[in-house]
Amino acid sequence: MSDKKIINPNPPRFSFIFGRPFAPFYGWLMSVRASLYKKGRLKSHKLGVPVVSVGNLTMGGTGKTPMVMYLAKLFAADRKVAIVSRGYRSGAKDDINLVANEHELLLEVEQAGDEPYLMAEMLPGVVVATGKDRALVGDYCEHVLGCDLILLDDGFQHLKLQRDLDIVLFKVDSFLGNNRVFPGGDMREPLAALHRADCFVLTCVNDEKLAKAEAIKLALQGRFPDIPVFFGDYVPVCLEDKLGAQIAIDNCSGMTIGAFCGLAQPFYFRETLARAGFEVQWFKSFGDHHVYTQGQVDSIVAKAQKMKVEALVVTEKDFVKLADCSCDLPIYKLQMHVRMESAFDTFVLHAVGD
Repeated sequence: MSDKKIINPNPPRFSFIFGRPFAPFYGWLMSVRASLYKKGRLKSHKLGVPVVSVGNLTMGGTGKTPMVMYLAKLFAADRKVAIVSRGYRSGAKDDINLVANEHELLLEVEQAGDEPYLMAEMLPGVVVATGKDRALVGDYCEHVLGCDLILLDDGFQHLKLQRDLDIVLFKVDSFLGNNRVFPGGDMREPLAALHRADCFVLTCVNDEKLAKAEAIKLALQGRFPDIPVFFGDYVPVCLEDKLGAQIAIDNCSGMTIGAFCGLAQPFYFRETLARAGFEVQWFKSFGDHHVYTQGQVDSIVAKAQKMKVEALVVTEKDFVKLADCSCDLPIYKLQMHVRMESAFDTFVLHAVGD
């Protein structure tokens, strides 16, 4: 099957037009790098415990953090699990930064980074650690902390650490973006890199997008016939405030809100709110991993109050960065639940020997 048959029709970003001439060279470099690791010319480290990588081929959000959390809960029933992340935009710069051991949080969100902190906060009993050299961090989690399974967050391109299971995610709407390699497109590597994957997961697959997901699945199976494809969705469960009080999502229909987020693809957050029945009167997006100031929160509140909203709603990732900010409106995080087909659970548990 031609690669052209699985192009996502979304228009390219303007900056990609200028980067397009350099894309073939960057793609070639990434292919050479992968080949050198495969041939052993570049050394990769093998741990003595199973390593499960969750990653993607494209830049931007595909739901890696929720998937890592889902897998951590799945594996933690029988294993001592460690999540190893680079800690993007975190303040802690040591070779090994222990965000949480199995008993307590050890770093604040500014040092840990928003996603590692969120995972540590939501997953008591799971070790979370960050560092640029994730082979080094994984080795520490195995030999010093006694972890017997490593979850590698955003690990598809981190070839320095060998893995037993490579899970690659695609968001069903954006899929491959404009089907070009960076800096001319959304892809981190050429399409052929997907031969390294052990399974694909299409995320955000709801009833409305099922037909598109089935078409993408057929395209992937045509080019990668030996790699299984699974569907998953992120389902809103409830609103939760800073004190832990919750409002079930079934009781939120018609609620008039303002919302803001710092995500790579903020459209999906707004779409989720609308699908859940909220009346979104005002919406503001910031850059991915945005750090909020009290002044920004005050400005957000002032604008939202003019729209007569009942409350402000943010993502779980944004919520952890607002703990020290005061807010004159009720502010909630939207809690999401990952829903996967049962065959996926069976597949990953079998892959690590459970």
